[in-house]
Amino acid sequence: MKATLDRYFHISERGSSIGTELRAGTVSFFAMAYIILLNPLILGTTEDAEGYALGVPQVAAATALVAGVMSILFGAIAKYPFAMAAGLGMNTFVGVSMVATSGLTWQESMGLVVIEGIIIVLLAISGFRTAVFDAIPQSMKAAMGVGIGMFIAMIGLVDGGFVTRVPDAAHTTVPVGLGINGSISTWPALVFVIGLIICSFMVIRNVPGGLFIAIVLTTIIAFIVQAFTGSEDWGMAAPVKPEALGGIPDLSIVGDVNLVGAFTKIGVVSTVLLIFTLLLTNFFDAMGTMTGLGKQGKLVDADGNLPDMKKALVVEGFGAVAGGLGSASSNTVFADSSAGIADGARTGLANLMTGVLFLAAMFLTPLYEIVPIEAASPVLVIVGVMMAAQLTEIRWTKMEIAIPAFLTIVTMPFTYSIANGIGVGFISFALMSTFAGKAKDVHWIMWLLAGLFVIFFGMDPISNAIG
Repeated sequence: MKATLDRYFHISERGSSIGTELRAGTVSFFAMAYIILLNPLILGTTEDAEGYALGVPQVAAATALVAGVMSILFGAIAKYPFAMAAGLGMNTFVGVSMVATSGLTWQESMGLVVIEGIIIVLLAISGFRTAVFDAIPQSMKAAMGVGIGMFIAMIGLVDGGFVTRVPDAAHTTVPVGLGINGSISTWPALVFVIGLIICSFMVIRNVPGGLFIAIVLTTIIAFIVQAFTGSEDWGMAAPVKPEALGGIPDLSIVGDVNLVGAFTKIGVVSTVLLIFTLLLTNFFDAMGTMTGLGKQGKLVDADGNLPDMKKALVVEGFGAVAGGLGSASSNTVFADSSAGIADGARTGLANLMTGVLFLAAMFLTPLYEIVPIEAASPVLVIVGVMMAAQLTEIRWTKMEIAIPAFLTIVTMPFTYSIANGIGVGFISFALMSTFAGKAKDVHWIMWLLAGLFVIFFGMDPISNAIG
């Protein structure tokens, strides 16, 4: 059995072991588990035009189901440790732009997600998605990796309470601040800092499984602090009672989609624009994330491309189809699975472990809430440090390279969007190359993508003009 797993997943070939993969897959799950709590808050509570809401328990169950199935499939077929779950930017777009603004029902909105997923799959099968990867210059691939690292680190800092948003009512020019009023004044934030120190120690000392150990230790510290202080301001539930563990998940929303309703309700043009926005976001979120994760795990070739990329992109495309059919929104490669890669994951076997834990979470609610976000988020900061190493691959003395690379890197964390960073980077790369007299050296696909992103960023005025 061990020999079969080793051959199939290339475990030894990639310098890993079965134990390392299983442990790192567990780390990925705990770094991603918050999506089971957050996705229902985004999708489950909003009523559509007919007064129907998907429901928090139903979305939670569907989120765990689709994430589990797609993570397992991606691991088994693509054989990379890139776990999948509902994409945060895309679920917000579905809930706000499609349901709340455009007046679509949840069934009609999820039907468009399915259609967008089918298009993504066809583009992957045709080889176009692979061609896009090949057309991106090495400097931009490095910038995408660093930008994703900064984005992941920002998520960790915010989730841990170390960085907080300054309310508009404060009338200050500072959009974010340190803790609360410049002070790490909450117990959860203090636990985050302790966790970050533990994580730093583990990676500096090269402790095997160090990040997993750090999550466990920080979780224990969080429970101790919570018990002694009585603080309830945590990213976790109250202590889990044995009788709360278990129960049959409510999967009633799975398969409840309408593929054609949007076309008749808001018209073909408006529907196509919604699909285009979903398509572009999904396409480049996945592309950027896989590039960054591949470089982090040293799984890419000399040109920064993943071997068997086409297979990985086809499977990832089915995540959108599955997410729509499950009413959990489009599923994509999740940047937070970088935590598992940082802990040693190098093969799809880690994904199988992550997927199994997602499936178990459907039945063991709220067991997955035991680990507070303050215990998992320090790992994300360390991941950001690791991915920043790609900065050395960018020629900062060449301004036509440095400017688009820099804009890519800073836009991702500042706008909380991987796709936004890639779009700004592609447009500026085409412009800067032209200014440098190198327009002919830019691949035609890069010009095409820059043009598409101009349309993407101008979607609101275009929609308003069309009416």
